[in-house]
Amino acid sequence: MARVVTWWTLAMLSACARPARQAPSSTTPASTTPARKAVFIILDGIPADVIERVATPALDDIARRGGYARAHVGGALGGPTQTPTISAPGYMSLLTGTWANKHNVWNNSKQSPNYAYWNLFRIVEAADASRVTAIFSTWLDNRTVLVGEGRPGAGDFRIDHAVDGLELDTIAFPHDKASQHIRAIDDHVTNRAAEFIAQRGPDLTWVYLQHTDDVGHAQGTDGEAYATAVREADARVGRIWAAVQQRASQGEAWMIVVTTDHGRDPVSGKGHGGQTERERTTWIVTNQGPLTERFTRGEATVVDLAPSILQHLGITPPAAVAREFEGVSLLRRR
Repeated sequence: MARVVTWWTLAMLSACARPARQAPSSTTPASTTPARKAVFIILDGIPADVIERVATPALDDIARRGGYARAHVGGALGGPTQTPTISAPGYMSLLTGTWANKHNVWNNSKQSPNYAYWNLFRIVEAADASRVTAIFSTWLDNRTVLVGEGRPGAGDFRIDHAVDGLELDTIAFPHDKASQHIRAIDDHVTNRAAEFIAQRGPDLTWVYLQHTDDVGHAQGTDGEAYATAVREADARVGRIWAAVQQRASQGEAWMIVVTTDHGRDPVSGKGHGGQTERERTTWIVTNQGPLTERFTRGEATVVDLAPSILQHLGITPPAAVAREFEGVSLLRRR
């Protein structure tokens, strides 16, 4: 991954992959005003120094059109917003534009999200329920707990299309200590996401891929096993990026954002959760631009992504929701 910032002018599956609302087909002619779409991808647990030294041609191609920069998670050190550098808190910070002192997700288990702080999917559904939303995830809780699909306190809305929960299917994906079942699920989730984007063009899509974090916990970040996992993650991004480009060639305006949820400890690279610089330092890649100085200076945070995505989609959240954002859009106003 180049450092330079540039921009250019299955049974369970059948239960989880529900029919979506009617979305424009791939043969729908382009309208005068391009339909705005967004997909964000989380590649779990890849610190910035690794993404910068391992060859990632798909991420590089995206960055050439918008930018790459270092960013951070974890909130303000020693302050009320300090947030554990753990996966679920990181996802929730991205989804809500707030830190854990507001969204109340502090760990990966026994979660009690504060749904008063609206997430991206709730905001989009409230603004225009005809917009098509989708989640492709290697962890069911992302939809059922963090987003809170179908929960009255979380807005009682439904995601239009979901492919997730496959980590519970031990027949199709037999569990193994080497986490190859997660690798296989990541591939399955990626392929379904790319197919759905190419065929249906959903308005807002979240893709979550886990395998890099599993390899990091087992092997650390210095060996070839981790580098291989990162290269494979980049290839998955490339499949989704190709689908996005296919849709864009039909006149749609697409934003893709790729990031990670946390870094890794500076000693072995196997752990995370603390507040060392390497655990806090992440990265963002997007095809959009121009980007603000906050982005180009490496000052962006995970809470900046929700406002950025909403700006691209042309959606203004309710004032009471927007007031609680702790991030700002990274896109310059044109």
